Amino acid sequence: MALKTFNLDAEVYEEFSKHCKKHGISMSRKVENFIRDEVGKLKSGSGNIDFRLEVEKSPAVRRGLHRPEEMQPPKADHPMGKFC
Repeated sequence: MALKTFNLDAEVYEEFSKHCKKHGISMSRKVENFIRDEVGKLKSGSGNIDFRLEVEKSPAVRRGLHRPEEMQPPKADHPMGKFC
């Protein structure tokens, strides 16, 4: 297992950390699975998106919360809806 350092928005980190603790979720495993899914999309060809253009489109994308094609209004019934 490799130990990596990421720069994250403090508010996003704190809110996600609270959510993970509340629901007994491993934050590291969640991030690892997200990265694994993204790598799978890139390998399958479904991730052929110019990420530089994505970053320019939305603050949420810049902060890594969403990909433009997945952006939807926040879900009120989900505690982390604005991040999912």
